Amino acid sequence: MRKKTFAAAALLAAATLTLSACGSGDDSGSPITVVSEEPGSDKAATVLDQPFEKPDLVLTDTRGKAYDLREETAGKPTLIYFGYTNCPDVCPLTMNNIAVAKKQLSEAEQDKLQVVFVTTDPERDTASALGKWLKGIDPQAVGLTGDFSTIQAGARSLGISIDPPKKEKGKIVSTHGTQVIAFSPETDAGYVVYGEEATVDDYTEDLPKLVTGEAP
Repeated sequence: MRKKTFAAAALLAAATLTLSACGSGDDSGSPITVVSEEPGSDKAATVLDQPFEKPDLVLTDTRGKAYDLREETAGKPTLIYFGYTNCPDVCPLTMNNIAVAKKQLSEAEQDKLQVVFVTTDPERDTASALGKWLKGIDPQAVGLTGDFSTIQAGARSLGISIDPPKKEKGKIVSTHGTQVIAFSPETDAGYVVYGEEATVDDYTEDLPKLVTGEAP
């Protein structure tokens, strides 16, 4: 298994360098994906010696109901990813990789695992839009939308940078960190980080351990 261990402070500095700018709108040009990572970041799992605290976020889920992240996922293995539904590449690939790997778990393990997708483009990603998009990937996944500044602050607490969506050359571009954070069911702390290079095989191998709170 590919893994590495970092101090949380070091990861915070490195994580802000991992950004993906995804374009959507017209059909001119190719989708924009710009990624900059620290040297030696070719490992799928980064195990933290100083885990992240789970963000204190209250957002809106796909049913239009208030969703308290800490309360709803307390004591449950949880994966959190920040992205948006109009992303042409990284976001759907990441969510599909997790969904495919999740299907290899037992039904009981699938029910335990919480996969949370927080939009970085809340203006377009309404509760309804998130629900339709996630239904085609993983109907059990939780989709959250809300005030951008609240989402941005929550992401920043995990060392993930996101910028307000903006129009560039006829496309709406959202620049966001591409990390997936795994939270332990035992401590509710974010103790493992995955970059966008994580594959279906990586998640398939690691999820059984993450469900129980073990390090991959």
